Amino acid sequence: MMQEQVANDVLDVLIIGGGPIGMACGIECVKNDLSYLIVEKGCLVNSLYNYPLNMTFFSTSDRLEIGGVPFISHNYKPTRSEALEYYRRVALSWKLRIKLYEAVTYTEKQGDIFVVHTSRNRKYFTRAIIVATGFYDIPNKLNVPGEDLPKVHHYFREAHPYFGQRIAVIGAANSAVDVALETYRKGAAEVTMIIREEQISDRVKYWVKPDIENRIKNGEIKAYFQSQVVAIREEEIDVQTPQGLITLPNDFVLAMTGYLPNFALLENLGVQIQDDEMRTPVYNEATMETNQPNVYLAGVVCGGLQTNKWFIENSRVHAVTIIQDLKRKKWLCNRN
Repeated sequence: MMQEQVANDVLDVLIIGGGPIGMACGIECVKNDLSYLIVEKGCLVNSLYNYPLNMTFFSTSDRLEIGGVPFISHNYKPTRSEALEYYRRVALSWKLRIKLYEAVTYTEKQGDIFVVHTSRNRKYFTRAIIVATGFYDIPNKLNVPGEDLPKVHHYFREAHPYFGQRIAVIGAANSAVDVALETYRKGAAEVTMIIREEQISDRVKYWVKPDIENRIKNGEIKAYFQSQVVAIREEEIDVQTPQGLITLPNDFVLAMTGYLPNFALLENLGVQIQDDEMRTPVYNEATMETNQPNVYLAGVVCGGLQTNKWFIENSRVHAVTIIQDLKRKKWLCNRN
């Protein structure tokens, strides 16, 4: 029975993740006449959709292009809404085969074929898998009492809901700094940053870092360094500081503490994780193939916890690298 299904229905490639890099992999499959399917647990480019509404990319539009489709933006650097429109246009231009709102729940191996099970009670058969899941879907939790309260948010959409409110922003990198500055300028009653490190991160955008440092210096934004939130309640938070435990009045906690790759998915696929600080997956940099034959990584997931290493700009090439390696596979050359 399995052999009959394989003969009729097996894909050359199943791509997990419908972001820009997953789409780029699909485009390379089209170019090389490979049967493929992209499976995405949310909407198209789900990670980008979850970005703040008014976000502007660091990069110029040409560095975000995929599939040879021009990305023309109104300004030097494109906005979130322009990027969403662009990637919709790419999907339509290439007629990409994408299943949206369908999460991969687990995978298994039957001979040389992967069986991929999804949240819609479907299963797909494929010879190869590309994991292009990004990292923006799984928040890095604080793991403190009260984190499940409705006042705690791990994503930031816009500043308006926080007008007149007492805000605690957790983190010291770009996202936390942007949130602190925007809520301060849009009328939050009080903005306090809770920062584990001794200072604002050196990775913060060079044109923003002086701004946040001056706001802190002037007392317009309060900052507690070498500190962490240890408990959250409806109207206050407890913060452990170098001087001891303090309690602050609070209406909302915006935990900009970063996000995690889907390690559970990688482990289910049999991908080894290095025993290093960043939990880097094991893969061949020349081919992007993992220790598990015919399982490949593309995009930011390659960096493990080092989520500032790979971006759309420098990982678009992963799609070409992977498909070129697949084309060299004996089973693929002889599949017809």
